[in-house]
Amino acid sequence: METALRPANPATSSISSISSAAAGASTAAARATAVRPADPDSRVVTQVAPAAAPLKRGIRWDTRLQGDVARAQQAIDYLARVASQLEALKSDLSARITGRGDPARQIEARSQQLAGALEARRKQGGGGIDAQLDFDNEPARTRFRIRGFDIATLQAAGQQTYAFSVGGAGGPQLAASIEPGMTPEEIAARLDRTLSPVKVRVALDSKQELVFSAPEEQWSGIKDAVAISGRGRVDTVEERAVIAPEEWNLGNPDALRQSLREVVQALARVRRSQDTASAALSAAMARTEQPAIPDAELAAIAGDFAATAASHDYQSLLAITSALVGVSRERVQALLGLRY
Repeated sequence: METALRPANPATSSISSISSAAAGASTAAARATAVRPADPDSRVVTQVAPAAAPLKRGIRWDTRLQGDVARAQQAIDYLARVASQLEALKSDLSARITGRGDPARQIEARSQQLAGALEARRKQGGGGIDAQLDFDNEPARTRFRIRGFDIATLQAAGQQTYAFSVGGAGGPQLAASIEPGMTPEEIAARLDRTLSPVKVRVALDSKQELVFSAPEEQWSGIKDAVAISGRGRVDTVEERAVIAPEEWNLGNPDALRQSLREVVQALARVRRSQDTASAALSAAMARTEQPAIPDAELAAIAGDFAATAASHDYQSLLAITSALVGVSRERVQALLGLRY
């Protein structure tokens, strides 16, 4: 899949890159040139000529833009494949439950195919899709709960201060005081502020229960290394994936109906994520739009480059040839052949 950014005007981007190299070359050349003294017999070089100001013409790029576009594009492709597999499974399961067919082997094959796609989520999904198939254009996070550390327990305990250690990081600076009368929202917000320095976030689920989350790439080092004062090391329970085909039992009608419910729920989640990923991609691509550079400025850029290229100064030629590595005749012809 192609994820490279394309500016609104590729030719402009290429000329801008070359002109930047020319500017750097001019600066290097100026620094290498010494001012000769008035007395020809003098052997002392009095001053080095001031460096030429670098060109400021060019295109500004958002440093996060490439990653945002790539993440959204890969998520869209991955979610489309998963949605297609879920639709096929939904159809086959419905047919078997209603007696319109008996595609048992086909259901089993599709289930295995879906399980493989879900297993490859981190590698193929762009890093922005979590185990619940949610996408929010940020690196995916693993959701988990801490056994015995819930809203009801915290509210019943009265005034308490809890110090946390997460993956070896913690101490007094990771401490939260829970006071009598605090609402679930207030408790979640206080814990979230306390744990955010170690990249653990806290929120409430639809049942007003605490749910924690940590970056997926760090989860393996966190899941068995969470400790709370007065409790020691606590048990963390990773939130179950939205769908788990490898756990299905397709041998009876009740199991088939449960599998169908999971497929329908997962498909609805995927559809929402597709909409979110498409919106994120559109927003990112809008950031790539660049104002048109006037013809006069383009001509000045070309003139600067031509003047530098005509120089026989080693530093200038070195800067230019380095900038042109990988610029082939075919690429230049393709840029010149574009129509706007």
